[in-house]
Amino acid sequence: MTETQTGKQSRNGKKPVVIAQGVQVTISGQDVTAKGPKGELTHTLRPEVVVAQEEGQLTVSPAAGSGKTGLQYQGLTRAILNNMVEGVATGYKKSLDFRGVGYRAEFKNDQLKMTVGLSHQPILDIPKAVSVKVETIDEAGTKFPRVHLESPDKQLVGRIAARIRQVRPPEPYNGKGVRYTGERIREKAGKAGKAGA
Repeated sequence: MTETQTGKQSRNGKKPVVIAQGVQVTISGQDVTAKGPKGELTHTLRPEVVVAQEEGQLTVSPAAGSGKTGLQYQGLTRAILNNMVEGVATGYKKSLDFRGVGYRAEFKNDQLKMTVGLSHQPILDIPKAVSVKVETIDEAGTKFPRVHLESPDKQLVGRIAARIRQVRPPEPYNGKGVRYTGERIREKAGKAGKAGA
């Protein structure tokens, strides 16, 4: 086993990661794999940290001689492992609302087709690790599509959601566009109110 650094440790990094029920974690060399009901994720550890598993918990320690870098990666590695364990146990979800006249979203053959008032129809390839569901929401008589994303990989869900939102970010003047569900758009006054317009 690799020696760990004694003495100072990162405050967050030294907190153990509790392995959720139904999740299996295996450590093979520098690779840590978490397997659970929602899928499987693998992370390759930096040489500056050492991960140990005992009594249903994972502990991250800086490797001997890793100095300040070991402390920096201790906190980061703990956060990554915690997200992995949580992700394969319960999954991560993000939803986006398509707000605008004639806006549509359709998911077929691992592709999300979006009609968002552009001259072309943007199509986004969705990785297999992300599941997509499109539903129509009726909010006080206004119907609009809501796209639900789910994956055990927190970073991947965030990245795909950001790319969908980038296709047509919400406008500050009338709130039209693609926004995260629950996101508040600070609407501005009309263009005439803009300085130097």
